[in-house]
Amino acid sequence: MSDPRIKTATGPTILLASGNYFDLLDPAASRFTVGDIAQGLAFTCRFAGQCREFYSVAEHSIHTSQIVPERFALAALMHDAAEAFIGDVTRPLKSLLPDYKAIEKEIERVIFERFGLGDLPYSDEVKTADLRMLAAEQAALMPHHDDSWACIAGIEPAEIKGLGLPASPWKAETSWLQTFERLTGTYPIADLERL
Repeated sequence: MSDPRIKTATGPTILLASGNYFDLLDPAASRFTVGDIAQGLAFTCRFAGQCREFYSVAEHSIHTSQIVPERFALAALMHDAAEAFIGDVTRPLKSLLPDYKAIEKEIERVIFERFGLGDLPYSDEVKTADLRMLAAEQAALMPHHDDSWACIAGIEPAEIKGLGLPASPWKAETSWLQTFERLTGTYPIADLERL
């Protein structure tokens, strides 16, 4: 007989790489590791998979962390961490799904709280870096198009060496964990050992 005082995942859940279950409606009660975040981001493709090469959210997050002032680097690395559990939904589709946006915000809040990253929303530095990366990624990884949103918005694309040569998901996962270690001083050894 289970102890009713111990909260367990009871809502819509997903099984994580660590073997834990993640409750989409109660992320605060869910157990998850840094490795679960790294794996989810590394195996999630940006742009709904419509880019020329597989390009992971993990790589996007690493690059974003490299173009902000150091004090914002960890927040930039983690800015899309919720997507490890709910996928990378494109902005046009997300605008049609208000419930999704509410779930995403709650997962982001839990992740930021659990890792001591402060309150949402993200800083202007992280938001700007995210847009600069989007502009650079579209130019390097998407079919040529006449969409000049970045110019109209005054967004200067980030300069990232090798952006058109994405890494494999396994390499992106390892690089994400190594970046996390460098920024936090925390070595997620159990997460690296399973790679």
